[in-house]
Amino acid sequence: MKIDFTGKKAIVCGGSRGIGKAIAMGFAAAGGDVSICARDPKALEETKAEIAKLGRKAHAASADLAKGDAVRGYVRDAVAALGGVDFLVNNASAFGSSDDDKGWGANLAVDMMAIVHATQEAYPALQQAQGSVVNISSIAAFHPAARQPPYGAIKAAVVHYTTTQAAMYAKDRVRVNCIAPGSIEFPGGVWDRRKSSDPKLYNATLASIPFGRMGYAEEVANVALFLASPLASWVTGQAISVAGGQGL
Repeated sequence: MKIDFTGKKAIVCGGSRGIGKAIAMGFAAAGGDVSICARDPKALEETKAEIAKLGRKAHAASADLAKGDAVRGYVRDAVAALGGVDFLVNNASAFGSSDDDKGWGANLAVDMMAIVHATQEAYPALQQAQGSVVNISSIAAFHPAARQPPYGAIKAAVVHYTTTQAAMYAKDRVRVNCIAPGSIEFPGGVWDRRKSSDPKLYNATLASIPFGRMGYAEEVANVALFLASPLASWVTGQAISVAGGQGL
């Protein structure tokens, strides 16, 4: 069964590169209109242009997702620009690793509260469309994260909040699911940088993946697009690992 998003609208928070960009491009390739936000104006404009080349309506805005007012303002503008929203993706991460107030504050603001703010702001439009939400967590939510205590803990909170959202929103026929990616490599991403900056960690992580390679952003996007589609009409409150067996 072919996934067709013709006439549908998606908002991707953290959509200028990596997993977010792959989801935005996949949605547009299937016929949907897309809005993206991130902090880097250059990357935003480049991705917006790629979406527009597919013949779809493209909206992009720079936003600091650590700030609640900025998140809400962006989502309001995106809903207005697209004329509604059927699919909300909460993808941004601060990747906070330090076990101090700075690390915890960054992860709480971006990885958790941005989801709260974006979903609350988009909810009236999602309710009207009987749409869906996908929150991006991490397999770090399921295992001890000694190198990144705040990252793992907050990503676990994202999984829990996803199930809570799913229970709350089911009455309005709005589905909420979560994807927990493993180690995903893409140009300019964390693992792309660590290949040269910390080859010991990169190789150790690579060796821990049963399939023997890092994942691709498009592999996470494929699951997100499935969850947004009618093929997943009876799926809600789930956290799906996309990790090639990493962590088993």
